[in-house]
Amino acid sequence: MRFRASSLCSALAALLAAAPAAAAISGVCPDGSIFIVQSPDAIPCRGAKRVDPQDLPPLQPELLPRPYGWERFNRLADPNNPYNLVDSVAPRGVAPPALPAPAPATTPAPLGAPAPPPQVAAVAPPAAARSLDLALSARDVADLDEIVALSQSVAPAVVSRYDASGERSALLQLARSAGFEQRVHAALATQGGGQRGPVVLFRAEARAAGTIHGNLTFVQGHVAFHPDPANPDQFGVIDGALGELGAGQRVLGYAVLPAHLDPAAPVDIYWDDRRTTATLSPAAVN
Repeated sequence: MRFRASSLCSALAALLAAAPAAAAISGVCPDGSIFIVQSPDAIPCRGAKRVDPQDLPPLQPELLPRPYGWERFNRLADPNNPYNLVDSVAPRGVAPPALPAPAPATTPAPLGAPAPPPQVAAVAPPAAARSLDLALSARDVADLDEIVALSQSVAPAVVSRYDASGERSALLQLARSAGFEQRVHAALATQGGGQRGPVVLFRAEARAAGTIHGNLTFVQGHVAFHPDPANPDQFGVIDGALGELGAGQRVLGYAVLPAHLDPAAPVDIYWDDRRTTATLSPAAVN
């Protein structure tokens, strides 16, 4: 038996109209999240406002799930994280180290004279973190910076950050350079020994004064990679410095990706809580 399209639509409309209106309950929680549940006791928050499904407001970007790398960074940087508080509290039962006793005086000090300053043991400075020696000249650095800029016309990979007024406050650009990748791989072979996958250059620019973190996550298929900014086998700064930047300041660096990540296929790139999808090495460029 064949049905005309108009008859089928009429039948579906009648079927939906006959469904009970209380089949599902939808609404909005105070934190801005939405819910669709089957019964009132399943509403996941207090003070929820029930809203008809067709009237639910769209989810804003700030209400979407945060990438794991950003959540992990915030947890590790939180001074109230119990993991960080442990180091600031002396273990129970362990006495604080005693100050070294002052050297004995050959003659007693006059009454009322100020006491000599206590002697403090010298503390050795912490060892410097290992970094890859890429032997880059000032001209090499300028060339790499230009490569990142010019690559955006053929292989765009840009992540932007905006302030509350909608103005762009920071910009991250990424690109690949075959020559630089060979240099990094050569350095890893002699100095590091870490993974030797695709190498990605990044340039972060502060359009307004603010903090620039090296918080990157690369996702392709079921693989998610978050390079460790403290491990030069995975991440390094070539020029500039991460942290508080003034308007117009830049940071140039690199990230070494896993060998099985394909730069010729689309990859999701997260910078803090912002995301873009890019093909770092399009077929037409190779």
